[in-house]
Amino acid sequence: MPHDYLVLCLFLIIYHHIGYPLLLKYLAKKNDGNEHSLTQQNSADYPSVTVIIPAYNEEQWIADKLRNCAMIDYPRSRLTIKLYCDGCSDNTAEIARQTIQEAICSDTLFEIIEYSQNRGKVNILNTAMHSVTTDLTVLTDTSALISIDALQIAKSHFENEKVGVVNGQYVIFNAATEGEDAYWHYQNKIKKAEAHLATTMGSHGAFYILRTCLFEPLDSATINDDFILPMQIVKKGYFSAYDANVVATELEPTTFKNDFSRRVRISAGNMQQIITLSALFNPKFKTIAFAFASGKGLRLLTPYLMIGVFICSFLLRDFPIFEWILIAQLQLYAVVIITTVFGKLIRFKPLQWLNYLLIGHTANFIGGIKYLLIKRLMAHSK
Repeated sequence: MPHDYLVLCLFLIIYHHIGYPLLLKYLAKKNDGNEHSLTQQNSADYPSVTVIIPAYNEEQWIADKLRNCAMIDYPRSRLTIKLYCDGCSDNTAEIARQTIQEAICSDTLFEIIEYSQNRGKVNILNTAMHSVTTDLTVLTDTSALISIDALQIAKSHFENEKVGVVNGQYVIFNAATEGEDAYWHYQNKIKKAEAHLATTMGSHGAFYILRTCLFEPLDSATINDDFILPMQIVKKGYFSAYDANVVATELEPTTFKNDFSRRVRISAGNMQQIITLSALFNPKFKTIAFAFASGKGLRLLTPYLMIGVFICSFLLRDFPIFEWILIAQLQLYAVVIITTVFGKLIRFKPLQWLNYLLIGHTANFIGGIKYLLIKRLMAHSK
């Protein structure tokens, strides 16, 4: 019956956006107080670390990134920074070579590896990880600056042998809208709470750390490598930790156009990762399966649930309650269109948040369909 389906869809949408975050907040409060403290140790007791920075035409950010890495508070004898210039057609490599000659970088081991042709981030990561021999590996974007005590804090988490990945807080230095800024504050809270419940769902490419021995080569067609890679480690029985004191600050500003394109690409990756990691829905993973389904699973499903609610309420519009639900949806979508067209004139924060959320679900729908169509075309071409 349409009304039963409508009620189910509404319940799942409300649960994903309100019920699940409230549940996580409640569980996080019960588990507060388990913070890691830093202890003084000899440098020989520190795990060795390699920082991998894939770069493609990053001349605007590369100097600040390398200086930032040189300022990381960690024993120099246990730290290596590797920059992989992936077929750059600008001055990324030249600026990098000049920067590592500066006094601030003089006591840090830097390696610059250049490729004449662009190979793509996933191929760079597979190649780079093949040569890493240190205990831990940091994967980080060029446009993100890392808090200087990040490795010191992360080290304390890795003292637990069951921790395979450590994530930090992602902060946007210059958010395009209030909605974008609010969204990432919300996501950071979710990640912290999920870490208390089970494990952090995925990582952010701006900065995360993993045990090198747990790395598995990624399929060359992988889209969201920063989700697939850490969740492969979780599948092995390890935890993905989160610490808000580890901060990665994104310097690159966003516009509506490039932000929407990025969200469509990530959403295509969301569809891919749900298929690739579908085993994590198995009840044997207990709280991890619950968090995976409640978070990533329902996020991917939400656009289709919204379409289902709209169709059912339209079919049942002769009943007053369903007519009101239909009208509410039409008004909601009208508001999103208006705030998108006249975004610079809209200063009311809740409307900006609502706009960012629903535009995200639109990108989610487009990206998911796009991935499924491309996957099907590739299957037919074989």
